[in-house]
Amino acid sequence: MFERTYRQRLEADLARWETDGVITPAAGVAIRSALPPLAPGANIPVVVGIVGGLLIAAAFLAFVAAHWSEIARLLRCAILAAGLIAAYGLGAWFARTGRVVLADLCASVGAIIFGAGIALVGQMYHLGSDFAGGMLLWAIGALGAAVLTGSRGALAVALAAACIWSDMRMVEGDGMPHVPFVAFWLVAAGLAISWNSRAAAHLVALAALNWWITVALQAGVHDQLAVLADGAGLLLGGGLTLAALRSPRLSEFGAVLSSYGGFMLAAAAVLGSAAFDSSVLLYLPSGHPAWALSCGAGGMLLAFVAAAVMRDSGVALAGLAIALALFAPEQGVAQQDRQPWFAYALELGAMLCLVISGMIDSARPRIVAGWLGVAGVIAAITWAVKGSLLERSMFLAVAGVVAIVLALVLNALLARDAR
Repeated sequence: MFERTYRQRLEADLARWETDGVITPAAGVAIRSALPPLAPGANIPVVVGIVGGLLIAAAFLAFVAAHWSEIARLLRCAILAAGLIAAYGLGAWFARTGRVVLADLCASVGAIIFGAGIALVGQMYHLGSDFAGGMLLWAIGALGAAVLTGSRGALAVALAAACIWSDMRMVEGDGMPHVPFVAFWLVAAGLAISWNSRAAAHLVALAALNWWITVALQAGVHDQLAVLADGAGLLLGGGLTLAALRSPRLSEFGAVLSSYGGFMLAAAAVLGSAAFDSSVLLYLPSGHPAWALSCGAGGMLLAFVAAAVMRDSGVALAGLAIALALFAPEQGVAQQDRQPWFAYALELGAMLCLVISGMIDSARPRIVAGWLGVAGVIAAITWAVKGSLLERSMFLAVAGVVAIVLALVLNALLARDAR
């Protein structure tokens, strides 16, 4: 959770614990005094100032663009250099005076101006038309700015440019995965971990999500959803493994990564359930890339290893959810000549495991992702293209009875453990 939200919840908990006599008032004061001061946030004057600065910058850029062809080349370069100096100079001044939000904004604007400078200089001097290479140069420059300034906005610019670079290279590479992006992503991930910033972790997770989605879209039409499930398994299992480590920085980063993996796994389950019995998308096991399957299996194994080390049944159920989601497509292929009931059951089981996993670990993102997956899979089973609605209603009724029996068994086990 964000630091300010966490402090609000902690303050409410401390007040309740003191009222209930769980802790003494002196202990509450000691806990509060041990917390570091909160970084200043964006209040109303800061927000209005940001909007005003953006409007002035937009007016300046519009004026320069309107007269760009009339300006000499050297003067154009001087304008771009002045923009960079002004952005980072103001950022340094804001950082020195403790205005962190404005300093971050200036660093972000500087990173954007740097990218605009690359495009405009290339246009002025008729440099090579390698647009993807230009995006890589922009991404490296913005990442350098993020490293030097600690700007989350500059990191966002760097990852956005890197995603465009990677996506273009995959399109040019006839569907092959763009491995160099992984090295760039690891540097950005290391930066997010060193900052211990949840916002930066979200940015890095979104970049990973984009890469896997692009890889899936570039794969053969028969393998897209299988590759998507592989990527989800790696993100979920790898994130849970990092979250199990003792390092608070790695644990925080892993929790964010596993949340995105959970939602991605739910999306793969829903889309897969809709595709099993459809003439639009079908799986072919012979075309499933081995490297992608290895990533999914690796995520599953990581989750099981983390569960064994921590003795955490919630993480073990998340690993089981990954296993079921990876096995379901193969069963969908095997049952193409009839109703893929077993594949449907696997997808439902995967989402149910995800829900229970989140409940055991009190991980709300996993709970939400699992419930969305359950609802989506049920909808996909009910409204698939082929098959009889009567047969589907019977399958859903049987699945419901099995779920109720499972709930009764679990309730009995929990009651026995409570005694």
